[in-house]
Order: sequence, then structure tokens, then C-alpha cells
Amino acid sequence: MQRQRSLLILILVLIIAAITVIVTIPIPLGLDLRGGSQLTIQVKPSAEVPTITERELEGVKKVVEGRINGLGVSEPVIQTVGADKILVQLPGVNDPEQAERVLGGTAQLEFRTQKPNTETQLFAFQASRAELKAKQEELRKSTDKAAIVKNQEDLQKNNQAIAELFESTNPPLIGKYLKDASGEPTQGDNWNVAIRFDQKGGELFANLTKNLAGTGRSIGVFLDNEVISAPTVGIEFAATGITGGSAVITGRFTAQQANDLAVQLRGGALPVPVEIAEIRTVGATLGKDSITSSIYAGIGGLTLVLIFMVVYYRLPGLIADIALLIYALLTWATFALLGVTLTLPGIAGFILSIGMAVDANVLIFERTREELQAGKSLYRSIESGFYRAFSSILDGNVTTVIACAALFWLGAGLVKGFALTLGLGVAVSMFSAITCSRTFMFLAYTIPALRKPEYFCPNLPASNKAEVAQ
Repeated sequence: MQRQRSLLILILVLIIAAITVIVTIPIPLGLDLRGGSQLTIQVKPSAEVPTITERELEGVKKVVEGRINGLGVSEPVIQTVGADKILVQLPGVNDPEQAERVLGGTAQLEFRTQKPNTETQLFAFQASRAELKAKQEELRKSTDKAAIVKNQEDLQKNNQAIAELFESTNPPLIGKYLKDASGEPTQGDNWNVAIRFDQKGGELFANLTKNLAGTGRSIGVFLDNEVISAPTVGIEFAATGITGGSAVITGRFTAQQANDLAVQLRGGALPVPVEIAEIRTVGATLGKDSITSSIYAGIGGLTLVLIFMVVYYRLPGLIADIALLIYALLTWATFALLGVTLTLPGIAGFILSIGMAVDANVLIFERTREELQAGKSLYRSIESGFYRAFSSILDGNVTTVIACAALFWLGAGLVKGFALTLGLGVAVSMFSAITCSRTFMFLAYTIPALRKPEYFCPNLPASNKAEVAQ
């Protein structure tokens, strides 16, 4: 009984924690519920890049992410679809033409030289930029539109101020001359970014680095007129500059930071055109109607299930209803903690997972009935019911989770939302069915007034009642 009391305390703590999470952390709504725009970007091959591979697609995706940050959109969804498409969902954006203007076109990468006597200004602007970028990450899941817009306006002003400290070379050193960029490990946990130019780019880069070597001024690496890196050149290259067409950008980069910078450079160097293949707009009214209908459907279905369980299974049915409500509470809190973006298919997955949770309780209660009808004591019947049903519950839930994993891995957009909410719901239902229901069943057994076989098996033959009550 000590174990049951410990589990009961654990359940109560989880309930309080779940309520706290639900009250304090709002669940963001997806495009289909909140309203906004969805764009499908087609990446096209060119003479220089005849085939679009995963590497090229990842580079373009990184460029698109940077451009979307310029729109000041909270909770955007950017993901590759197939071999040559990128899906962009912009919740709350009702002007797809603006998004089309920003996202369309080939990325512009350029290496610029810093103007003399601007070192102090650049340092101050870079420090301010780091703070604004950190704030942008904090606001990424925020619904405070005014704060998002203000932060984005400050970032744009900061970018413009930094851009004015640099000037283009003559002729300009642009992305078409960059052949490759990749992260490479150094000593310890530090990483560098190696870049390689073609012959013409190597000559321009040598002249650029020769003029800046030892001066303390930086090379401004700009992508779509926004600085992404500003390395300096050592005095040892003052005579000839960095020759050979290859260079290394050093710094205290982590593996992720080095890879991100390399992907940005490759994306800006890709001479691949992109075009908006499809635009969809979802109105806020449709989203509101969908939410209302989904809530009604969920409440209606849940109510019918709760009533059926009590009518058919009596006391165990009531216990299952309590466990089911706890399950719904824990699952919703899990969505909030993990930052799940709720979509209409996601709500469907959540409702379906409620059915899965009920199914586990049905298996347990039916096994308990069988044990009671076989003449076992009430305690042994409850214990055997959980033990015998566990393998069936585990098999059913594991196969469902495998299907959810396949949908999440291979699916896109709304399909992922369905798979994620269903998978999380199934995982939580295992806990609620095995732990909560079991704890409450044995708790009911400890109450003498409830320790009656007919409360657990209404159709138990009279000849068995005296025996199983022992």
C-alpha cells in the first residue's frame, strides 16, 4: 500500500504541475487555425547548377529563413518538400504579395571592405545587433505583434547602419565567385569555416585581403544586404593578400555555428533562381470556425465516452473517466511544454489518442472481468487484469507510435501535426492507463464500502460472488 500512496502523491503533483503549465504557457496555433499565408517555393536548376541536390536545397532554405526573419513573423514554419521545393507557412501574415516579394529572387552574397576609421562604430553596432538577435529568438514564439515589429525595425536600422560602414570592391566580389564553404573542426571544440573561390574570385579576394591586412578593419560578408560575418585579416598577409583562392574564417565557432555560416555562404553563392509555385491564404474567420467546431467535437465525443464507461463498467468505468481527464490534462501540458504548434489535424490526433487511452482501460477491465468470472478473489482479479492486458496495450501502442514516427518523418505540414499530437497522446495514455487507473483501482479496493465484486463486474453470477469477495 505504501507504493500506491507514493503513486497517488506523484499523480497529484503531476496534476498540479500540468495545470500550472497550461495556465502559464499558451499553445501556439498553426496556420489553419490562426490564419495566414502558405507559400511553396520552387528551386530551379541553372546552367551552373544543373541538378538540385539536398545540399543546394538546404542552402536556399537558409536564405529563405533569413528573409522571413526580416518579415517579423512569429512561429513561421519552413521545411523542404521533395527534392526541389520549400514550404513556408506564415501565421498571421495576410499579405502574401509582400511575402512573395521578399522571398522571391536569387540570394545576393557579397564581400565588402570596411571603410577607414569606423572600427569603434562597428564594434558598437555589432554588440547592439547581438542583443537584438537574442531578443528576436525570445520573441519567436511570442504573440506580442508590436514587440516583434519593434524588434525587427531596430534590427533593420542596425543592419543599415552596419552596411554604411562598408563599401563594395571594384569590381565587386559577389556570390557567383564562391565555389564552396564548409565547417571544419580544429583543436578542442572549436570550429572554423573554410571557403573556396574560383580563379576570378581568388584574385579579387587576394586584392581585398591585401588592402585590409593588419589594419584592424573587417571583411564584411553580406547576404541580402545583411552582414552575416565580419572577419579581420592578419598582418602576415599585408604583402600579397590571401592567395590561392582558399581561406579560413577562424573564431570560437561551435559546430552548429560553423555549419550555419557555411550554409548561408553556400546559399548566397548558389546561382539558382527560385519562384513562388503556389500561394494559399487562410482567413482568421475560417480558423476561428475550425477551432469552435473542433472543440465541440472533442467535448461531445469525450462526454459520450465518459457516459458509456460509467454505464457499462460501473465503478471501473468511473475510475477510467477520472484517469481519462488526467490524461487529457497531462497531454495538453505536454503540448505546451514541448512547444507543439496546434493545427486542425493536430486536434484530430489528440481526440483520436483519447480513444486509444479508453481502449487501454477497456482491455484492462475485460481481463479483470474474466478473472472474476473464473472465481478468483477481487484483489487477484484486479492484479491479473492489469498484468494480462499489459502486453496487448503495449503492442497496440508501439505499433501506433511506429506509424506516427513514419508519418512525422515522411510527411509534411499538417500531416506532421497529426502524427506528433497522436504520438505524444499515445505515450501519455500508457502512463494514465497503467499508473493512474491501477492506482485508483487499488485505492477503491481499500475502501470497504466499495469492495464488492458486483461493483467491478455487474454481470457476475451469484454463485461466484461469495467466493470472489474473499
